[in-house]
Amino acid sequence: LNPYTPGAYAWWQVTTLALAHPGTSMVCVDATQHWAEAAAEHGVNAASGTPTFWRQALLSQRDELAGVDFKQITLGGEPVDQAVIDLLREAFPNARVSWIYASSEAGASIAFHDGLAGFPAEWLGSAKEGRPTLTVDGDELLIASPHRGDGVAQTLRTGDRVEVRDGRVHITGRLASDEINVGGTKVSVGKVRDTLLAHPGIAWAAIKARRAPVVGQLVQASVVLDDKSLTEDDIIRYSAERLAETEVPRRVRILDEIPLKESLKSDV
Repeated sequence: LNPYTPGAYAWWQVTTLALAHPGTSMVCVDATQHWAEAAAEHGVNAASGTPTFWRQALLSQRDELAGVDFKQITLGGEPVDQAVIDLLREAFPNARVSWIYASSEAGASIAFHDGLAGFPAEWLGSAKEGRPTLTVDGDELLIASPHRGDGVAQTLRTGDRVEVRDGRVHITGRLASDEINVGGTKVSVGKVRDTLLAHPGIAWAAIKARRAPVVGQLVQASVVLDDKSLTEDDIIRYSAERLAETEVPRRVRILDEIPLKESLKSDV
């Protein structure tokens, strides 16, 4: 299944993979429409998409997706959290759920199939033939890849922010947008987002800074609910029980549906 916009970088990635395996058929769909019935009709057994794409599908097509016998599900293009991996493993128990980290400059640098978000911290600085060497400078992920494109520096500064938690290195987002300065305290957008997504009643979440007097910025959350009974106060209270005071969203916008761009990433 190829849900990406024809001609997009990710569309070519999926198309090239299909062409590299003779006998493989590829079904292209419009990700903004209901596609599960078409996937079942054509016997689709593998699909690739962003976490936002999969969250939207599970929220809007849960019953129809029960008819699709996935064997392989791949996540990429956005930070991959444990909650979305767990949702997919529960919905598709016969599928291997993988996540990949790739860029046009360095190619596919990380791929994991163990059902866990992030990659093992012992990979940092570990050189292995044929595998990119991953390091961290400050909070930024650096990659020295044997698969890099012509003219690309031997060590690529990815511009992506990482955090090490429980022995795993998590890619949380872009350096330019993954940090909110609340009165001089740095707040990780990825940490707040992952905390909200761990709530069983929240289907999707996005975190942004909101201008505020005195402290400069405050945390604002946008969410789409699976449990429609949840209120803004419920979500703020849930956050306050798990996050530091500066990390707690001070405003929560409840949206009717998950916003999705052509890239299958969030539009918020």
